[in-house]
Amino acid sequence: MGPLTLITFLPVLGAVIIAFLPRDNDKLIRWTALVTTFIVLVITATLYPQFDRSMLGINKLAGFQFVEQASWIPVFNINYFVGVDGLSFPMVLLTALLCFLCIPASWGINKGVKGYHAMFLLLETGMMGTFVALDFFLFYVFWEIMLLPMYFLIGIWGGPRRIYAAIKFFIYTLIGSVIMLIVILVFFFNVKDPVTGGHTFNMLHMMDSANHSGIMTISGIKILLWFGLYIGFAIKVPVFPFHTWLPDAHVEAPTAISVILAGVLLKMGTYGLLRISYPILPDATHALGWFLALMGTINIIYGAFCAMAQTDLKKLVAYSSISHMGYVMLGMSAFTDPGMNGAVFQMFNHGTITAMLFLLVGVIYDRAHHREIAGFGGLANVMPRYLGVTTFAFFAALGLPGLSGFISEVMVFIGAFQVWRTFTIIAIFGIIIGAGYMLWTLQRVFFGATNPKYENISDINGRELFTLIPLAVVILFLGIWPHPILGLMNSSLCYLGEIVRSVTPL
Repeated sequence: MGPLTLITFLPVLGAVIIAFLPRDNDKLIRWTALVTTFIVLVITATLYPQFDRSMLGINKLAGFQFVEQASWIPVFNINYFVGVDGLSFPMVLLTALLCFLCIPASWGINKGVKGYHAMFLLLETGMMGTFVALDFFLFYVFWEIMLLPMYFLIGIWGGPRRIYAAIKFFIYTLIGSVIMLIVILVFFFNVKDPVTGGHTFNMLHMMDSANHSGIMTISGIKILLWFGLYIGFAIKVPVFPFHTWLPDAHVEAPTAISVILAGVLLKMGTYGLLRISYPILPDATHALGWFLALMGTINIIYGAFCAMAQTDLKKLVAYSSISHMGYVMLGMSAFTDPGMNGAVFQMFNHGTITAMLFLLVGVIYDRAHHREIAGFGGLANVMPRYLGVTTFAFFAALGLPGLSGFISEVMVFIGAFQVWRTFTIIAIFGIIIGAGYMLWTLQRVFFGATNPKYENISDINGRELFTLIPLAVVILFLGIWPHPILGLMNSSLCYLGEIVRSVTPL
């Protein structure tokens, strides 16, 4: 059993162990979940020094590393086929880190502790599997596995409107998944296995246009297939106008689930485009680069203005996520090396920064039991440690030089400006708007006269700092020296960009 199989299925083992633990032993259940996610994090970390940064991520002979392959459903040529490259490995690292930190962040959950932690571990398996799968059928199975645990985690442990938010999340995601399934079936029946000549779900075979046949060779069909995938992935990002499920899900979800939603699940949309749409349909992708740039720019500006209009602190962070994921789309739409690297680096950085923001919202909600920005004021006088950590996270979110978000955003702008000058100039104003709503929120929550209701409020505690300090260290470290992550992804993303740039657009 290889390391990728271990990190994917160890959470399932942890969930099974939790299922047999006494229902009333909350402490044992929590520690079992924590140990499970810690082991996954350790195994993932041990892969980091073994990862060969010189290998091309999409190169069929040498690109994917730690590969494991076994026959699964041979009658339909479906295989258990997993591996990572420079695109997927940073996402695996991010998932392992956030899942580990989310367990102590969930220790405030007192209802259905056993079910909550079992569902959370199943969710981790779905996320890990999605990032490592190289068989499209397997990819789809893991993609769907994520849906059910998230539905229950929001619907059972969420806020007052949790049922509405969970159903809305489920319906949006299910619609995208059904459309994606149709595209998968078209791929299966129109891509040949070069060895057996039969149909295949193997993504590497799909990435070779020489294996395409039938309607996969028709330009108009390729555009339709591309949009079918785009809808499925855009819902996950989410891209305007498929974004309306996100604020509701975030507001109602428990703190740790909001962290996973923004930190990992949103990245699966852009990951899917890069992993599947780009190499399998490069000519359609090239032709529709302008569309990706347009939607990315809309997301940046629209999300930023929506964030500025919010009165709920958690909703503000949710809309800021929509804005920041627009930078990812803008960078990847240019197909340039700085743009591609900046886009995926932004995916990683946004995962750590937005995780801090949602954890910090959870800290104040646990004490005040509300998130209304206007209901605070003067918290700096009574919560100085909380002020310091929150200021750091807010400055990271607005792209302060010296912190990781600045590096990725600058790379996105450098890469996009070479191709989409007008879109890039418009998108840059998103930074100004972002600074506006972040600083305005900081001023309203922390400065001025202290609200008498919170004169005796307790400052941030050790458990909460345990979940936040590692993220702050990563953000600061990568803001000063980004090579540890950029070095992982550069070869793979430069090659992926070359695939799209080298084809003749439809």
